[in-house]
Amino acid sequence: MRGTVTIEVMQGDVLATAGDVLALKYAQDWYGVDSTVARILSEQGIDPAKMSPKPGGFRLHPTAGPIDARSVLFVGVPDLDDFGYREIREFSRRVLSALAGAAPETTTVVATLHGANYGLDEVEAFEAEIAGFVDAVRTKDMPPSLEKVTIVERNVGRAARLKEHLEELLPGGIVVESTRGPASEAQLERTERLRAAGYASKSKAHVFVAMPFKSEMDDHYHYGIQGAVRESGFLCERADLSAFTGDVMRWVQERIRTASLVVADLTEANPNVYLEVGYAWGCGIPTILLVNDTNHLKFDVRGQRCLVYKSIRDLEESLRKELQTLLRPGAS
Repeated sequence: MRGTVTIEVMQGDVLATAGDVLALKYAQDWYGVDSTVARILSEQGIDPAKMSPKPGGFRLHPTAGPIDARSVLFVGVPDLDDFGYREIREFSRRVLSALAGAAPETTTVVATLHGANYGLDEVEAFEAEIAGFVDAVRTKDMPPSLEKVTIVERNVGRAARLKEHLEELLPGGIVVESTRGPASEAQLERTERLRAAGYASKSKAHVFVAMPFKSEMDDHYHYGIQGAVRESGFLCERADLSAFTGDVMRWVQERIRTASLVVADLTEANPNVYLEVGYAWGCGIPTILLVNDTNHLKFDVRGQRCLVYKSIRDLEESLRKELQTLLRPGAS
């Protein structure tokens, strides 16, 4: 449709995705795909200092070699542990705003999901990112020739989940300027979700999940814990300690201290998980303990009530029931 912009989610490798511009963040240090792209560009002779914008700034560079997008845009954002939902929304709007002036001929932008890989709630982070792109489109603070924004996700399961969320938020992925005529209840609900995404996130109650951050336990988190937590009305967060530099525990402690409760999976007796549980107890934060095998429990929690699960489905059902019990009026 002429004059419209579409947003899509695609499963794949962002480096191998064609587009006019690959949009990345620079969180005052290099992480993940941002780091990979910076290394590739430095090997092509670009000074790393010219790829490192301060928060609010940006750098645009042509690409070659293993990056299929014609150019890479680095947008400066705060340090990773200060890069929350509001900042994600501001980042994605800034991407299109920067290109409006620096590359007005841009028709296609390629991006990645931000926040979920280091611990933020997957859905909340995604909606904040989409809302930022929508902000720029609806205010026309974007390249006039823009046609499409593609969010590329390598993980098959997450890509499928994001596609479902996008369809709920923007049917067909089409960004319309405004609703004409009477709005349906579904349209009003979508409008409110977009309006609040990122901006209202800090006021939402969240659950902090303490568990080993490893690929073998991804399904336990995404299908066993995350769904039950979000259905109970909470944001669901966990921390990948390897994603941070500097004082990682500052972010972890803040998210635990402000959590409504902590869900801890003690499977494998991970020492970081025990540390996070101990901090939660010290702060007086209610905890739900989970374990796949009671042989993994250390002596200091063996006297505590623990939900034992045998499968991911069992985990989801047990946790959902436990949350319903805790949230029941008068429950202590």
